[in-house]
Amino acid sequence: MIQLLFALLAAEAALALALLFRTPVRRLALLAIDRAKRGRGPVMAKTVAGTMLLVLVSAGYSVAKIHRRAGELGQLTPTDQVLASRHLLEASLMGYSLFLGLIVDRLHHYIRELRTMTKNMEDVTKQSRTLEEATLGSTKEIQGYQKEVASLKEQVQELQNQSQEKTERLKTAEANSVALQKQSEGLLLEYDRLIAENRDLRDQLQSIDIRLSHSDRKKNS
Repeated sequence: MIQLLFALLAAEAALALALLFRTPVRRLALLAIDRAKRGRGPVMAKTVAGTMLLVLVSAGYSVAKIHRRAGELGQLTPTDQVLASRHLLEASLMGYSLFLGLIVDRLHHYIRELRTMTKNMEDVTKQSRTLEEATLGSTKEIQGYQKEVASLKEQVQELQNQSQEKTERLKTAEANSVALQKQSEGLLLEYDRLIAENRDLRDQLQSIDIRLSHSDRKKNS
């Protein structure tokens, strides 16, 4: 029993040391513990730990009983001393084994959590890098869009200036057209007046011709 407890204690100590340092042995130890915790492994471990705890309590009770009996007799007999020492050694080995088993379990748990956190941090770092790259790409696209918008604004401004110049030219042409229309109306009025004067002059000439013809007839007669 004592030899088995020493072997168990040595194995647990070696496993704890393997988990403490980052070596290839640690990976193997983690794989072994992972496999041990699958299926019925946890139930068996709890059963063994419970049995060892009961044996530990029993050994402690036996040591206390021997000392109580020695108190009644006044001294410990050699047999009682050997039995008490054996029970005390077994209890100590069981206690150390349970303690080291708990340490190994917690080390395994914390290493797994640390690996999970490290993996999550790597994922977050990758996502942040991807986001930064996407942001840079978006920034470049935005800058390109801004340049296109600025170019379009310049084109719109040029078109507005051309439209304004054409509008001013159109207004000038309309003003000239109105002036020409007024001038043509004035010319038409002048033309009508000249035609009327021409008619008057013709009428006057005809009347003069008639008078002259009458006067010539009187002279001839």
